[in-house]
Amino acid sequence: MWTAVQNVDIPIYYKRRIFEAADPDFAGTFAVDFVVPPYNADRDQSLPNRTAHYKESEFVSLGSNDEKPMLVCLHGLSGGSYEIYLRAVLQPLIENGWEGCVVNSRGCAMSPITTGVLYNARATWDVRQMVKWIRTKWPNRKLYGIGFSLGANILTNYVGEEGDECILEAAVVCSNPWTLDVANLALQRSWIGKEVYSKAMGSNMRKLFEDHMEQLKKNPRIDVEEVQKIKYLHEFDRALQGPTWGYPTEGAYYRDASSVDALFNIRIPFLSINAEDDPIAHLEAIPFEEFKQNPYTVLLTSSLGGHLSWFEIGGTRWFAKPASNFLMKIAERDTEIFKPNIVAGPTSKELGIAGKPPPFLPMRRKLRMSMDD
Repeated sequence: MWTAVQNVDIPIYYKRRIFEAADPDFAGTFAVDFVVPPYNADRDQSLPNRTAHYKESEFVSLGSNDEKPMLVCLHGLSGGSYEIYLRAVLQPLIENGWEGCVVNSRGCAMSPITTGVLYNARATWDVRQMVKWIRTKWPNRKLYGIGFSLGANILTNYVGEEGDECILEAAVVCSNPWTLDVANLALQRSWIGKEVYSKAMGSNMRKLFEDHMEQLKKNPRIDVEEVQKIKYLHEFDRALQGPTWGYPTEGAYYRDASSVDALFNIRIPFLSINAEDDPIAHLEAIPFEEFKQNPYTVLLTSSLGGHLSWFEIGGTRWFAKPASNFLMKIAERDTEIFKPNIVAGPTSKELGIAGKPPPFLPMRRKLRMSMDD
C-alpha cells in the first residue's frame, strides 16, 4: 500500500516515441520513453509529468557508436515510466553514466491504443521489438533489463523465450508474481488481499479499459458490459483477458502466462528480488526449487518489503540498491566470466535405463494470436 501513498520525488526526464508494432499478430502501437537530460518546457497535459514527445528531427538523429550501458525497463500492472519505484532504480544508474528507456504497456502512461487489444502477462512482443531496435541504433551498447511486478513476469518470459540468443547482458526482476494462478488464489484468501489489493488493481484495469473503450469495444470478443461490471482483478482477467487471447478461464490464462518455467531457459545473469510478506507476489508463488536448477539465476528474498516497497527511513527504497549494484557490477565485467560450467549428468546407459526421458520444453506455450476469427 505504501507504494501508492508515499510522496518522495525522483526527477527523471523523458522523451517519448510511439512505435508501430512490427508483428502483425500483435498489431498496434506502443509508447517508449527515453531518459534524457533535464529540460525546461511547459507541461504537456496529454503526457505524464517530465515527459515530452520527441521532435522528428530529434528522433531521426538518435543512434551512435558509444559504449554506454543501457537499461530497458518494464513497469507494473497499470503503471508507466512515471512510477517512483522504477525511477528509484534508474536514478543511480543514470548518475553513473547509463542510458535508459521504459517500454510502456499499451494504453499505459497516457499512451494511445490503436487496436482492440490491450496487453497481458506474457506480452513479450513489444520489448522484443524494442531491444532489437536499440541494438540497431546503438550497436556497441551493452543492454540490460529490469521489470517490476507484471513487467517482471513479462521480462522473465522474454529472457526465457530468447534463451541462448538473448541480446540482454543481464536482467533483474522485482516483485515478480511468478506462478500467477497460485498468487491469484492467495490474494483472494484474505480480506485485505481481495478487498484492498485485488479491488484496487481491478479498478485500475477497469479505468484503463474505460479510458480506451472506443478502440477496445471494436474487439468482437469483448463484452463491454461485463468488463464494466468487474470489481476484482481476477474478474477483469476473466471478462477481458480470457476472451481477448483465447483462454477459456482466467486460470488457464494465469497458468499459460506464468513465468516460473521460463526460469529453466534463462542463459544470462539474472537476479530476482522478492519480499516474503508480499501480498501480491505471494510467498507461495516464489519458485525456490526452480532457482536451484539454473546456475544463471539468483533469488534474493527478504522477510519484509511488501509489494515494490522495501521502504527505508527517509522514503528511499532498499531494493534499488541490490538491483542497481547487481547491474553495475555485471557491466564492469565481461559477462563471459559469469557463464557457469555446467557438468552433464550421467547418461541413461550409465544409469541402466533404456531410452531417453521425454524432453521438458520450458517455453512451450498455448497462446496463438489471431484477430481474424
